[in-house]
Amino acid sequence: MTTNNIDAYQSLVQHLTQLTDSHEIEAILAALLTDKELQEIANRVRIFDLLQQGVTQRAISQQLGVGIATVSRGAKALQRHEGNTIDKLLTLHRNRKE
Repeated sequence: MTTNNIDAYQSLVQHLTQLTDSHEIEAILAALLTDKELQEIANRVRIFDLLQQGVTQRAISQQLGVGIATVSRGAKALQRHEGNTIDKLLTLHRNRKE
């Protein structure tokens, strides 16, 4: 990432941390991301959740209708970032499903 891109990214992160209204956060994300990109983010969360539940990558691929490579990238990302932050996200995700 170039310095200008890093600065813009950090500005976004800082702005998001200051927001308390979920509607404002949704509006920012909708302005920045395409519908496809938003869907890919949602799929990544679902992939993380299903992997932590022990579902196989092949089964996740079939269940979500995504390629096995997409699930594999999600598995690698989960391994790199697994911890308290991801656990909090997945706890929120699971509580919304109940």
